[in-house]
Amino acid sequence: MSSQVRLRLLPSAKCLFDEPVQVKVAGLKSKQLVTMRARSTDDKGVMFSSSATYRADGSGEIHLDRDPSLSGTYVGVEPMGLLWSMKPDTLHKRFIKLSSLNPHVVKFSVHEEEEEEGKMLAEVINERILIGDGVSRLPVNKGNIRGVLFTPPGRGPFPAVLDLYTFGGGLSEKRASLLATRGFVVLTVALYGHDDQAKDVKAVHMDYFEEAIEFLKTQDKVGSEGVGLISLSKSGDIALSIASYLPGVAATVWINGCSANTVLPLHYKKREIHSVLTYDAKKAFLTETGAVNIRNVLNSPLLDENKTALIPIERAKGHFLFVASEDDCNWDSNTFMNEMVERLKRHGKENFESVSYPEAGHYLEPPYGPYCPSSVHGVVGMPVVWGGEARSHAAAEVHMWGKIQEFFRTHLSCDAAQTNPKL
Repeated sequence: MSSQVRLRLLPSAKCLFDEPVQVKVAGLKSKQLVTMRARSTDDKGVMFSSSATYRADGSGEIHLDRDPSLSGTYVGVEPMGLLWSMKPDTLHKRFIKLSSLNPHVVKFSVHEEEEEEGKMLAEVINERILIGDGVSRLPVNKGNIRGVLFTPPGRGPFPAVLDLYTFGGGLSEKRASLLATRGFVVLTVALYGHDDQAKDVKAVHMDYFEEAIEFLKTQDKVGSEGVGLISLSKSGDIALSIASYLPGVAATVWINGCSANTVLPLHYKKREIHSVLTYDAKKAFLTETGAVNIRNVLNSPLLDENKTALIPIERAKGHFLFVASEDDCNWDSNTFMNEMVERLKRHGKENFESVSYPEAGHYLEPPYGPYCPSSVHGVVGMPVVWGGEARSHAAAEVHMWGKIQEFFRTHLSCDAAQTNPKL
C-alpha cells in the first residue's frame, strides 16, 4: 500500500448499520484514475463485493459524496453506492445478517486502475454496528414465545413494537435491534413459535402473537398505551389480521405484503378464521437469470372464491402505514395496497397513510445493505426474482426507514425520553 494515499471514513470508521458515512481519498496524483472497492462476508459465509472507477480532482482527492463513479457496479454520484451495489460471489444469494451481535464489517479499498485488480493503495475497515451502546438484548423463551427483546438505555418510558420479521419463519434481529437503538422497546419473534420453518407447520396461530403482545406490554420501560407492529412479505397479512382482531394495536407497518391471508390457514382460539388465498402456478415463468418470476401467481383477493381469505382491516382501531414497491416481483403488493386504501375509504376510515416506490423490489429493509435481485424463496423452494433496480431500491430504503420511525413516534406516543443512538 502507498504511504501517501489516505482513505478515510467520516465521521468515523465505526457507525450504526443504518447510518451513512463519507468516503474520502487523498494523496493521489492529480486526475489519477483509480478503482474503489468494498468487500464483506455475511452470516452464511457468502462474499459480497462492489467496485467503481473514479478520477481524482486536481488536488489528488476523491469525495464519494461529490464525485461520480465512471464505471463499475454503479455510476454517477452515489455516496453509499459501494455498500448497496455489493453483489454476491454466487448467483441468487441474499445478504444474511441475522444476529445483532455481529457487526456488518466492510473493507473499503482504493486500487491502481488496471485491467486486473490493481495494486492496493489504501484500505480501511468500516464496522457497521447493529445494536447501539446500552441497548439490552434478552433472548425470550417464555410460554410459546420464541424471540429476542431489545430495550433502549435510559429510564423510558418507550413505545413498544412487535417485529414480525420473516426469514423462513425464523429470527432476524437486524431491524429490531436498530429500532431499539432509535428509542423503541422491540420484541422480534419467530413467526411459527416452536417450529422455525413454514414447511413444518400446518397453520399460523394468532394466539401466539396475542401472547407476544401481552408479554411486550408487561415490560417495565414500555409506556405506549398500544403497541406497534412491523412486518414484511408474508408477515404483512399476519400483521393485518392481528390489527383487525386483537385489541391494543395502535400502529401497524405493512411492507410489501398481501391484503389477504396467504401460504397457511390462520387460526385463532382453536378455529380457522381465514383460509389461504388461491393461486395459479401456471402464471409463473422462468427468467434469463434462472430465477422464477411469481409476481402474478396469486389470484385476486376480491374474487368470490377468496372471500374467506380477505382480511377485514376496516375493523382495526389503530393506524396503518402501507409501504409498497411498484416493481415487487414476489407479488403485486402495490395493487394489494391500493385495494386496501380504497376499502378503508369506502368504510369512511382515515386511519391510514400509504407510500409507494417506483423501481423498488420486494425486500425493503433498513438502509445500506446490499440490494438483492434474486434468491431462494422459502415457500417456493427455488430462486425467484424480487424485482426493482438497485439505485432506486436503495433510495426507497432510506426514505422508508425514516418514515417508519416517524409513524411509530406519532401513533405510539408516550412520555418517552428520546435517546440519542450511540455505538
